[in-house]
Amino acid sequence: MVIKEERVLHMVGGGGETSYAANSRHQEKAIYRTKPILETAIAEMYRRTPLPERMVVVDLGCSWGPNTFLVVSEVLGIVGDLCRRLEQKPPEIQFFLNDLPGNDFNNVFRSLERYEKKMEEEKGDQLVPHYVVGVPGSFYGRLFPCNTVHFFHSNFSLMWLSQVPQGLESEQGVPVNKGNIYIAENSPPQVVKAYQEQHRRDFSTFLKSRYVELSIGGGMVLTFLGRRNKHPANDELSYLYGLLAEALNTMVSQGIISEDKVDTFNLPIYGASMQEAKSVIEEEGSFDVEKAESFESSWDPFDDSDNVLNGKNVASTLQAVMEPLISHHFGDATPHALFSLVADNITARHLLKDKCYYTVLVFALRRKA
Repeated sequence: MVIKEERVLHMVGGGGETSYAANSRHQEKAIYRTKPILETAIAEMYRRTPLPERMVVVDLGCSWGPNTFLVVSEVLGIVGDLCRRLEQKPPEIQFFLNDLPGNDFNNVFRSLERYEKKMEEEKGDQLVPHYVVGVPGSFYGRLFPCNTVHFFHSNFSLMWLSQVPQGLESEQGVPVNKGNIYIAENSPPQVVKAYQEQHRRDFSTFLKSRYVELSIGGGMVLTFLGRRNKHPANDELSYLYGLLAEALNTMVSQGIISEDKVDTFNLPIYGASMQEAKSVIEEEGSFDVEKAESFESSWDPFDDSDNVLNGKNVASTLQAVMEPLISHHFGDATPHALFSLVADNITARHLLKDKCYYTVLVFALRRKA
């Protein structure tokens, strides 16, 4: 399956039990974890360039829910504190919230007034003046005029590819990645190569686009899922998506979905290693790396000791980001049964014995002159 419709690539909307808004604690924890890096990056930007009267900040892959405005709040607090220390008047900040057209922007803007009221009550006269607008479109391409953005932020988005890698289609009627939906131990080398090349192209395009849009002295903080191990098939992401593939194959054996449907489904996602990501940055050549680090985050965002609940927590966070892709390919009736199986598999086969962790990569980049 080669996904070409960007409207399919979005999180579960609304505010229900399986919505992204209710299942995005991983992303929230990462925002708080990377706040010191964000603070340093913005301070360094101010050190390099004169304090602007108007500052443009973009959150790429903003999604919706409380985390969308948490990013806005963190940036406002950082800029406000910095300006008070420098005894300078804070700039007016224009926030652009970007995501694909299928994003639930309606929920974002319905909650904007509530957010603004809360911020005014908490900050009073110390609230940095700001304005928030939405920008639909893929960040794997241009989104803004040349030299107009001061700072880009992205959290848990850049592991998504622009499309399923090409070259995974069946060869002479035989599926290339049969029974798998991502890189697995039994995936042939061409599958690994296809994913790596797609990631390299996409990340390079991303960097080229941001370089043109950033003003001189501008920067970015990028946080996304990656991996620890050298080979993609030997890491936790591969294991997790293997559990999802196993649940799909169980539904094949039960006659609920067809085998062909599974064999033609591959995820448009890639967990790069730190070295892979650094290599693309160095080869593309538009940015200096000011900071590069990684940390681990438990599969279960609540770290609950109840193993049954752990499995449900992991499956719920997975469903919140995968359900639109699953529904598009397998039908709307599939996700509920599928993620119940995933929860059972995780509980019975893994979390009773040990916990698993995502590897999260963080980069602070500075635009070269």
